[in-house]
Amino acid sequence: MDTHTVDGRTARSRATRARIALAAARLFTARGYAATSVQAVADEAGVGVQTVYYTFRTKAAVLKEAVDMVVAGDDEPVPTLERPWVREALAAPDAAGQVRLQVAGTAAIMVRGAGLLEAVRGAAGDEPDLAALWEVNVAQRRTVQRVFADALADRGALRPGTGPEEAADTMLGLLSPELFTLYTAHVGRPVRWWRDWATDAVLCQVVGASS
Repeated sequence: MDTHTVDGRTARSRATRARIALAAARLFTARGYAATSVQAVADEAGVGVQTVYYTFRTKAAVLKEAVDMVVAGDDEPVPTLERPWVREALAAPDAAGQVRLQVAGTAAIMVRGAGLLEAVRGAAGDEPDLAALWEVNVAQRRTVQRVFADALADRGALRPGTGPEEAADTMLGLLSPELFTLYTAHVGRPVRWWRDWATDAVLCQVVGASS
């Protein structure tokens, strides 16, 4: 078997995996996890149900892949902290610029994935695998916020009396999918409004300044 054949099979397998994950993301977001069957995911992706099981083995594994893809925006194995938007934010010339880029990058993730994350959170109480997935997601988001908080601390930009740990926890709440969904889906505010509000909130509560 030549290299081109192997590479072609790998590319097709990766494309199928991504198609299934994105189909699942749409259905889990629209219907919820419990109400979405593996057969429905297969139909949405245009593959056989056995292909879904062969690729992922379990429905929970499909959800995990879906979350990873909507958060990242692609299927490249690049951690959040190595993504260009994070590097750009951390390299901003001042604290206000860092926060604006940090919130803008978070907003892009929320547009893609807040609905799916809410589906995970909503089902976590009944599904141990989903409870674990939700806890991992929260921990990952807090890790990202701690990096941003440490960067603000290094700039000497944290609000007086606020340490990096408290700053990270504050940003974890302000930039959460729960608040994004509350304002954009339930209150009806546009994403642009949330981005401006969140930027001002972080600057006020963490940096001790306003935009």
